[in-house]
Amino acid sequence: MRLDEFDFDLPEELIATRPARPRSAARLLVAEGDRITDAVVRDLGDWLRPGDRLVLNDTRVIPARLSGMRTRAGAEGETSARIEATLLEPGADGTWSALVKPLKKVREGETIRFSEALSAVLEAKGDGQGRLRFNLSGAKFDAALAEAGAMPLPPYIAGRRAADAQDREDYQTVWADKPGAVAAPTASLHFDAPLLDGLAARGVTFSQLTLHVGAGTFLPVKVEDVTTHRMHAEWGEVSERAAAEIAETRAAGGRIIPVGTTALRLIETAARATGQVEPWRGETDIFIYPGFTFRATDALMTNFHLPKSTLLMLVSALMGQERVRAIYAHAVAERYRFFSYGDASLLIPT
Repeated sequence: MRLDEFDFDLPEELIATRPARPRSAARLLVAEGDRITDAVVRDLGDWLRPGDRLVLNDTRVIPARLSGMRTRAGAEGETSARIEATLLEPGADGTWSALVKPLKKVREGETIRFSEALSAVLEAKGDGQGRLRFNLSGAKFDAALAEAGAMPLPPYIAGRRAADAQDREDYQTVWADKPGAVAAPTASLHFDAPLLDGLAARGVTFSQLTLHVGAGTFLPVKVEDVTTHRMHAEWGEVSERAAAEIAETRAAGGRIIPVGTTALRLIETAARATGQVEPWRGETDIFIYPGFTFRATDALMTNFHLPKSTLLMLVSALMGQERVRAIYAHAVAERYRFFSYGDASLLIPT
């Protein structure tokens, strides 16, 4: 299975740098079997049935992008350099792995100061990343990070504009709860209180689980044979309650519809052992590409994804490669907005 099978031409002007307002005003492409319908997210309920269950990722994005200074004393006096760091994930020893730029300008053992309150020592380097030990922990660290950090916008947005105060609201779901993600579960960004209330009134039910989305979600696939690609691992949890709710919906004949690829990857991970979603906790590196057998997913709500990305491979596994090519050709022709702040699709396989 070749990487170029998942390529397509995308006009740059279709890449969204701000979300629709209100959230549920974004466009919604509904692909059901062989039919494509152009709709709006606020009308999502028209495509769902009483008893369907939406599975939501309740991770909270942390302001993981930091800008600081490294100061070094030398024979020619004191020199300084500006350092950018994007936190990736915490380690069991209290340190954080981070993308540090430029990594070569910081020596192991040196301190980077991000604010008056927050600084970190670079303890180690490896695989293009740094291991940072911060001067604070717990609630004090969270408060200092909230003050000094910026939302970690995807590279295709960050390359066009800097993150600002509005992104702290825009790049967070309305049900965000458990801090730990460095990227948002973006399909969920389309939901607001009126939409949720309207769906509940129609008999649609909801379950929450947690997958802390990592920056690896934006890493390109570099191998020509996509089956040899290795996914980044992300921490997730399916509670006993969520597993029971999904089982009850299945037994009653309702559909299980994850909102976003992160929720889908987690329930499919939790269903690998028995064929049914079980309580589960740990790191998942599940890679879903055409040929994958879905055990928990009946449909998917998701945004439009990057060419040659693992997420495009995932939706191709759900809908079929030729079908996804037609869906994306329609989306481009109809000027849908792409990627994290873009429009949405509801994919219902035959």
